[in-house]
Amino acid sequence: MTECRLVLARAAADAGARIGAVRADHLALLRPMAESGELILGVPLLDGMGAYEGSLMLVRAEALDRYLKAEPFRREGIWESQEVHPFRIAPLPYRPLPQDGPVPTAPTHSIAIALDGKDAGALARRLSVRDAHLARVHPAAEDGTLVLGGAILDAPGGGMAGSVAITAHPTLEAAKAWWAGDPYVTGGVWQAITWHATRLAPLPYRPLPGMA
Repeated sequence: MTECRLVLARAAADAGARIGAVRADHLALLRPMAESGELILGVPLLDGMGAYEGSLMLVRAEALDRYLKAEPFRREGIWESQEVHPFRIAPLPYRPLPQDGPVPTAPTHSIAIALDGKDAGALARRLSVRDAHLARVHPAAEDGTLVLGGAILDAPGGGMAGSVAITAHPTLEAAKAWWAGDPYVTGGVWQAITWHATRLAPLPYRPLPGMA
């Protein structure tokens, strides 16, 4: 798959009080984008209790500027700020993303946003355990534990500088315990990890790369 763009948005201080008035417009924008394949995945970033802290959006590179210009959360100040990174989804046998049904009201999944070290040996550490990491997450994608994973790149077409992974752990404690045994953790690849709870809203998503 060609690269996409990872949008990590931070919520404004009063977002929780105002997001309900904007959510319908947000979802109205996302639905046709998911159907066309421009939106690969969009999920909220939540704290462990389910309070809104921001958004994680995976968007096709060619649709990024148009999306950001139209995004109601951005236009209405639900997002205080956002950062954009080149991102490459790992081609694994993922299960289908939710297509229909009610939007969950409580967290159902967990997100790890992990940054590699910036020292001279960072890339070598990642490459030395990458095969072992992929061997571990391949069956996790097959059984639904890993919903999506991939590499944050340091530039378009550039090198791997971190990772994002979404797992089917409803609590952050369970997610942290599961990742504790991964070679990217035990091998010192991931030097800083930010954890968020999330929930997956059903949208007409296209299949992910490598999906069974």
